[in-house]
Amino acid sequence: MVIEIKIPKLGLTMTKGFIKKWLKNEGERVEKDEALFIIETEKITSTVTSPVSGYLLKILAGVGSEVPVGQVVAYVGEPGESVPGITPSPVAPAPLAPKVKATPRAKALAQKEGIDLSLVKGTGPEGLITESDVLKYVHEARAKTKLGLRVKEVIPLTPLRRTIAERMTASLRDMAQVTLFREESVETLVKLKNELDPIIHRETGFRLTYTPIFIKIVAEGLRKFPLINSTLEEDAIKVVDEVNVGFAVAVDHGLVVPVVKDADVKDLKTVVAEVNELARKAREGGLTLDEVQCGTFTITNLGMYGVEGFTPVINTPQVAILGIGRIVDKPVLVGDKLVSKPMVVFSLTFDHRVVDGHTAAQFLDAVIRIMQSEEELRRVLAIPSH
Repeated sequence: MVIEIKIPKLGLTMTKGFIKKWLKNEGERVEKDEALFIIETEKITSTVTSPVSGYLLKILAGVGSEVPVGQVVAYVGEPGESVPGITPSPVAPAPLAPKVKATPRAKALAQKEGIDLSLVKGTGPEGLITESDVLKYVHEARAKTKLGLRVKEVIPLTPLRRTIAERMTASLRDMAQVTLFREESVETLVKLKNELDPIIHRETGFRLTYTPIFIKIVAEGLRKFPLINSTLEEDAIKVVDEVNVGFAVAVDHGLVVPVVKDADVKDLKTVVAEVNELARKAREGGLTLDEVQCGTFTITNLGMYGVEGFTPVINTPQVAILGIGRIVDKPVLVGDKLVSKPMVVFSLTFDHRVVDGHTAAQFLDAVIRIMQSEEELRRVLAIPSH
């Protein structure tokens, strides 16, 4: 029996998906629940699996195609079974050379733009020319004409990249964003992190990084300053009762922010496990919408890239974000002596429409005081005192 493979609806607001990669070729065997293709939406990248075992008989939408929710993109069945025909595009295709293969949407776009498809390189199965291939050709041609320069590469905006661009622009346009900077010693934090690492590794199987520690510290600070844990909706500030801390993860051509829900009430081992699992799923394109929604605050760490300080942009509809730079040893005057201490630049961006400068400064100060107090840090991370 031939089974239709459709674009799934991964969230209430999803209307279409962008096919990023086919993981099986036409004619290949596929098992039930085995990954078939990777789809990218405006919010996440996810893997679509086969509902049955069989063979991938036909792919209808190639890599780069943007397909509405519910549309059939492939058929799975047994060899020899007939596959329903593909409905041709109502728009007359551009003249093709006899051996040029292209999707109906690619043909329609080529006809509209007056492009000879024999000049377009196909990236679909067996060299099939997709709509994305034609778009890339058009973009390259326009770029060369507009700039008058030789262009090495033109990268069309994916749904994820487009959403990032739209949200960051809207964030800066609609908010009164101000950034506070503080460079502080994290000597105590480094010491306790090194003390905890072998314990966490033994009990969870994961190495302890700074991200879970920062999440726990920030969650504690948000409980003390609930206004930072709010949203502005129309004419009202809504203080959220949940503390859900997101952390930025870099992926191909974009950034996603998985969320650790109820971070203030979870122990460190649980947060460590969740951070590692969410980061893995983010890089492999396996995050669900639930895992990237409902964040109330975001942490972004560029320290691993050697960055010391930066101005993070608020992840709407949140009202603040904390940027964390690299840990670097610097000379610090203690009394009348210069000593070397591990220092970090913290940058807190906040929405001045909701949060005043003194409140933001107090929140940042509270977060830093937790990091610098061994007693407080042990309490927040639930580490027994010696």
